[in-house]
Amino acid sequence: MLRRLYDWTLSMANHPHALWVLAAVSFIESSVFPIPPDVLMIPMILAAPHRAWLIAIVALVASVLGGMLGYAIGAFAFEAIGEPILASLGKADAVAEFNTRFNDFGFWAVLTAGVTPFPYKVITIMSGWTGMPILTFIATSILARGLRFFIVAALLWKFGAPVRDFIERRLGLVFAAFVLLLFGGFAVVSLL
Repeated sequence: MLRRLYDWTLSMANHPHALWVLAAVSFIESSVFPIPPDVLMIPMILAAPHRAWLIAIVALVASVLGGMLGYAIGAFAFEAIGEPILASLGKADAVAEFNTRFNDFGFWAVLTAGVTPFPYKVITIMSGWTGMPILTFIATSILARGLRFFIVAALLWKFGAPVRDFIERRLGLVFAAFVLLLFGGFAVVSLL
């Protein structure tokens, strides 16, 4: 089923309204959809490199708006359903401790999920659930998703089809390594 969904998403890159389809996929991927917008972005940019920046902007705006939906799901569905259940089980203190710890690292969690293969939707929902400040969430989402989509667009615009395999197979690892180096650098600086 996932393969059919992937193939359908890929086929939409040639649709006359591909930008709208990209916006829809980027929006729902941020909260529920399993296929990342890159699946559409890559063939769209290869077919029309002069539209690379427009494609990246559409993916960015729709993804951040979808992230806000994920945040709302976490904020409102958890309070209405999850919190009373945990309180009745005597786990309310554990939730409060988790919320504090997540929000202490919230900027980094959103940044990491926004640029790496880690599912961004998990972080959007958790950000709402833990009560991360909405402005921190939005600013970090813009930074993270902007980095991801504009780097993909720039690589495809500059190098075209030869870089496609690198993006599809290895760019997530490069982003993950970048985030690890960033974390490591801050850890070293904080120890000094």
